[in-house]
Amino acid sequence: MREKVVSWIIRFLKGIFIGSGFILPGISGGVLAAVFGLYERMINFLAAVRTDFKENFLYFLPVGLGGIFGIFIFSVALSFFLELAEVPLMWFFIGCIGGTVPQLWKQAGKFGRRKLHIFTLIASAVLAFALLVGIERAAAGFFAPSFGAWVFAGGLIGLVAIVPGLSAANLLIFFEMYEPMTAGIAALDLWVILPLAIGAVASVLVFAKLMALLLKRAYGSMFHAIIGFVVASTVLIIPREFNYLSIGGLICAAALIAGVAVVQLLLRLERGKESSGQCTIDD
Repeated sequence: MREKVVSWIIRFLKGIFIGSGFILPGISGGVLAAVFGLYERMINFLAAVRTDFKENFLYFLPVGLGGIFGIFIFSVALSFFLELAEVPLMWFFIGCIGGTVPQLWKQAGKFGRRKLHIFTLIASAVLAFALLVGIERAAAGFFAPSFGAWVFAGGLIGLVAIVPGLSAANLLIFFEMYEPMTAGIAALDLWVILPLAIGAVASVLVFAKLMALLLKRAYGSMFHAIIGFVVASTVLIIPREFNYLSIGGLICAAALIAGVAVVQLLLRLERGKESSGQCTIDD
């Protein structure tokens, strides 16, 4: 019983982190799901919902609840903390991303690593960087907040859940929809939340089967491409206009270390649970 409770809590905490990946700039919820060992099972479940439905539903229930909690909490907190300490907060996010990379690298080489995979990683990083920079320059102000625009934003969030490595928050910042979205979620504005949910669900249903197929056919290439996307999106959110030679630089360094430590702690808890050898419906 105790192991089930601990497993439930750990998956709820993972859900909070994954939910934060859908709302925080530069962080991919899909990547965090992959790092925490949930991505493949999630994709297989979404691609064939009826297969082992009860078992998978019970397994992902705390993850989903944690994700909803994470999205709401971070939406509420962002407006306050971004005004109070935007640059240190961004370095904390970068630390969280950096803390996931070693695990993601290990997972990418699960079935071996070839020269093609390294090329894929580099090419995806260059492509993602060029794509995000291009979007930032060309799409600013393109979408005004509306029901249709929020459905589109939800579609991006759902796509990022299925295609890890991209940051929905980064894309929404480029479209100048990020601040009104977080404000709407924090205020529990249904005219923002409902179309976001509609777009996200539709996007997940459309792309889940495709990603399940890619996992079977090109596992190594896909995960190395994810690492490339992570590197590119992280470089783009590094705050540049800041005096790092001041006391603020030390605060940023501490925030970076804290971000790495938080993710590593959660990963250590996960490894400890796996090594315990407990095998129940909740594991």
